[in-house]
Amino acid sequence: MSYTALYRKFRPDCFEDVKGQEHIVTTLRNQIKAGRIGHAYLFCGTRGTGKTTIAKIFAKAVNCENPVDGSPCGECTTCKAIAAGVSMNVIEIDAASNNGVDNIREIVDEVSYSPAEGKYKVYIIDEVHMLSIGAFNALLKTLEEPPSYVIFILATTEVHKIPITILSRCQRYDFKRITIDTITARLKELMTQEQITVEDKALRYIAKTADGSMRDALSLLDQCIAFHFGQELTYDKALDVLGAVDTEVFSRLLRSVMEQDVLGCISLLEEMVMQGRELTQFVTDFTWYLRNLLLVKASDEIEDIIDVSSDNLTRLKEEAQMIESDTIMRYIRIFSELSGQIKYAAQKRILIEIALIKLCRPSMETDQTSVLDRVRSIEDKLEKGVFAVSATGVASDPGQGAQSMATGQMTAEKRPQLPKAIPDDIKMIVGKWPSVVGATSMPMKQYLKSAKLSLGGDNKLMIVVEDGLASDYFLKQEGNKQLLEQVISDFAGKEIEVTIQTIRSEQSFEQSYVDLSQVIHMEIEEEEEEGQ
Repeated sequence: MSYTALYRKFRPDCFEDVKGQEHIVTTLRNQIKAGRIGHAYLFCGTRGTGKTTIAKIFAKAVNCENPVDGSPCGECTTCKAIAAGVSMNVIEIDAASNNGVDNIREIVDEVSYSPAEGKYKVYIIDEVHMLSIGAFNALLKTLEEPPSYVIFILATTEVHKIPITILSRCQRYDFKRITIDTITARLKELMTQEQITVEDKALRYIAKTADGSMRDALSLLDQCIAFHFGQELTYDKALDVLGAVDTEVFSRLLRSVMEQDVLGCISLLEEMVMQGRELTQFVTDFTWYLRNLLLVKASDEIEDIIDVSSDNLTRLKEEAQMIESDTIMRYIRIFSELSGQIKYAAQKRILIEIALIKLCRPSMETDQTSVLDRVRSIEDKLEKGVFAVSATGVASDPGQGAQSMATGQMTAEKRPQLPKAIPDDIKMIVGKWPSVVGATSMPMKQYLKSAKLSLGGDNKLMIVVEDGLASDYFLKQEGNKQLLEQVISDFAGKEIEVTIQTIRSEQSFEQSYVDLSQVIHMEIEEEEEEGQ
């Protein structure tokens, strides 16, 4: 006999075996016991949470010859026929592959025929959100007023795609993600039945990886057992099969990041790659580790919310004292962005390396949290007397720190010297600069509005623009600089040569250049005072 996968072998046959959806099971059983059975149900929730399973149990229960407390007996002819998938009373339809109007019209036509045996005909339409608009419209009238012997059960993972006209005709049941504790307990119970030895820690990790899906948990467990068949399934073996990383590795990685040890981070990543770890899962798990760290940092009573062992919790609490909350949030932001990029990336390792360097080098970013990290890093180094930066930007001995910092201050305070004389035509252009800018067209006008005026070599007019689009426009696109010179020459009444210089956004214009507009404004004020 061929092997049956665990999730199929242990699919619940009665309501008592369903785990994690007690709120739905209780309601449906009460309806069956009271005879208040609806004509249309909508089961919505994430994959593997029991939608189709409960739909089949419900179909058995409403047709069962000897129901027990609202649950099917599993022994009568009807229950056995439905369980074997040969009953004419239960019709399963996959809307993903039968989503046209004609497929729904066939159902509408069949509805008029009463069941050959049993009380109800139950139509289970899986992935119902895949139906076309025409198919939904064809279903509307029958869904609203079906014959008394017909029940529709619609199942979907994407309820937001279902028209409101369908939603209003159904009793809606939202399936919750199954908790890690519930999945772990179920896996342990099934492994006892299978007589397979599995470490509790391994079961818990598999339950966590399943992300609330019992079916995914059973599939992952099946995979791990097959890989280590005939052996005890330990936590480390489960990590190997699933390509995951132990939390101790994340702790080492975090501490390397906090020490700004780029080489240590890259070496640790190299170790993970050589072990064959799945890099996408690595990014997801490290982001989760940082989330747990942030929760520990935010509250003392967090044990019930984060799912970690006591050893890991102790380690997290220790690390929480070593790092600030805004720094953790910056780490989470960088890795969350990486998580969205890495799924479709060809060079996943390179993306992770870039992200790790960003974590270690806040100077690569300019957002507020990065600036706080940079300031904090400088404060730590100054407190430890690690170095002092000289005017040339070279690290010097701590003993020379005061002298170097004083030299740096003197250098920073130096200003470019004022020109001895400014040509009259340049003065005139500076005085009429707003009119000059107004005479140009876009996009030149936009770039000139933020430009600064200074004096270059040979008393030429120097226009300083921001590095980037503005500098490219004047220096790389042919003809734009000449056009500007022509506009300025028209105002001056003589030929004027222009020099274009660039400046980065973080640089200070006043520290590098003479601001002609300020100089000429001061001269005008002095002349007015002398005239008075």
